[in-house]
Amino acid sequence: MSNAVGIVELSSIAAGYLAEDAMLKAADVEVLIARTICPGKFLVIVGGSVSAVGASLDAAKKEASGHLIESLNIPNIDRQVFPALSGSVELPKNFNRALGIVETFSATPIIEAADAAVKAADVTLFRVHISMAVGGKGYFLVNGDTSAVNAAVDAAVEQIRDTGMLVNKVIIPSASKELFQEYI
Repeated sequence: MSNAVGIVELSSIAAGYLAEDAMLKAADVEVLIARTICPGKFLVIVGGSVSAVGASLDAAKKEASGHLIESLNIPNIDRQVFPALSGSVELPKNFNRALGIVETFSATPIIEAADAAVKAADVTLFRVHISMAVGGKGYFLVNGDTSAVNAAVDAAVEQIRDTGMLVNKVIIPSASKELFQEYI
């Protein structure tokens, strides 16, 4: 069971495969996501123990010379992040709650922001979308009562404020059920 994630974003698809291979050979990590992302980049997310993730990131950085855009190690990541990344969170059919959305210019900061959000408030993180068909951006969706969603979104924004990667944040109190239709 993973308690940390490591993320590398590369400007070269070929270098992405090379980095992924190095990460897997360097430590006992599990690939959570490895794929091309918009616009023509490659993203690798691995999970494992804090030390294994650290070793795998070191290996990726060594192999990715000149193509590394960003890397991040998130130790003790909240368990809600994993199913939200894979799109396997189901919302209950009978709710009418607030919706919080945070959007970033790239993949890596949205995962860090999502982790901060769920650690800050009692919300359900039901979607973390990274870079596919959105021009390289990332976004997450949370729901809960309005005050919790506000706290979660504020924590997410604070976590990534200094990166300059925030595109937008929105909180919709009592969001229309149709906005959740895809997830119910």
